[in-house]
Amino acid sequence: MTSNVLNFPRLNAPKLHQLPNGLTIVAEQMSVEAVNLSLWVNVGSAAEPDAINGMAHFLEHMVFKGTERLASGEFERRIEERGAVTNAATSQDYTHYYITTAPKDFAELAPLQMDVVLNACIPDEAFERERLVVLEEIRRSEDNPRRRTFQRVMEIAFDDLPYRRPVLGPETVISQLQPQQMRDFHATWYQPHSMTAVAVGDLPVEELIAIVAEGFEKTNSTQYALQEAAQKVSSVLSTHHAPTNPEPPFTAIVRREFIDESLQQARLVMVWRVPGLNQLQKTYALDVLAGILGHGLTSRLVRDLREEQGLVSHISVSNITQQLQGTFYIAAYCAVENLPAVEAGIGQHIRNLQTEMVQEVEIARVRTKVANRFIFGNETPSDRATLYGYYQSTVGDLEPAFSYPARIQSQQTTHLMQAAQEFLCPDAYGVVVLKPV
Repeated sequence: MTSNVLNFPRLNAPKLHQLPNGLTIVAEQMSVEAVNLSLWVNVGSAAEPDAINGMAHFLEHMVFKGTERLASGEFERRIEERGAVTNAATSQDYTHYYITTAPKDFAELAPLQMDVVLNACIPDEAFERERLVVLEEIRRSEDNPRRRTFQRVMEIAFDDLPYRRPVLGPETVISQLQPQQMRDFHATWYQPHSMTAVAVGDLPVEELIAIVAEGFEKTNSTQYALQEAAQKVSSVLSTHHAPTNPEPPFTAIVRREFIDESLQQARLVMVWRVPGLNQLQKTYALDVLAGILGHGLTSRLVRDLREEQGLVSHISVSNITQQLQGTFYIAAYCAVENLPAVEAGIGQHIRNLQTEMVQEVEIARVRTKVANRFIFGNETPSDRATLYGYYQSTVGDLEPAFSYPARIQSQQTTHLMQAAQEFLCPDAYGVVVLKPV
């Protein structure tokens, strides 16, 4: 397979449709015997004031507790009867609900998902029961070394931006939340103009759009009465909003060390503040650098620190891109006595990126991997609906979803050196070290 993705045939041809109520619909016919409906709500934990941190995730749980039309549990029962599947997830920047059905069942089941999302009743008793479930989820998360490490890194990566807070929220906040606060939050954010509906599968595009549009009109009828109240709540929330300006780069090494008795090996994470989705053009070179440093056995850090020197048992690199700001994240597992050498070795590799041209063969490897992953990640209705929903809801544009391989293809050695010099200083970063007892 050639690495020249600029010559690849266009795999995707979704249609974009806007309803008068503000809902954005993305639809595409695909010859696979399934249809996926994904609903993306433009709210996640980053939109929450500190006083209700965790509300978006808690609400994701409560959405499935019934509406005026559907008793609690009926949605899941009717989905399972038809062999369909449903799930949901909350991030910092969005909340995502989806179902995948057989094409013949889509017209019947899709409106049910719209109903539970738009018209969640949030009953008091169910709220209190689900609070216990969410609190247990928080405790399990805090018991997970990987999640615990990530949270500590986010707290050092951001001083003010809401990405420093956990999506699940702290136990102290969740314990105090009230059902009416959640109803107000739902009425504010779960409005058509804050949502994207993506339907992909084996039905004509016009039929997909008609089913979604009709479903929203019917299920959203009870919402119009709430809009005035929602606007009032929204104005209150906006005065307590979290900061939205990107934070400046580190000017020195900021270090935090912890003892973690659950670990067998030490963990080292180095992190830099880098551009987010609001500076999308600046993220592509960093994606390539992450691949060159830490994706696969032939990547620089894996080959040097693990395969050749044996200093680490695991090392990985991620360019984590969120809306307001991203993080360039390098994580390693090693023996405690190897920590200084591992940190110094990573720093030297960062320094090399700033002073030496990356070899073309290294860039070609990343290009090919990205191109293949794009093709493989387009094979199912769920894959495509996720791709479209993510970009439409976070960037407001579908084109970057299709042009990503070409953007990676266009990155040259000079672009990579410039990005390393601008964003990855080997002498200024955040570092979190966790040591076993």
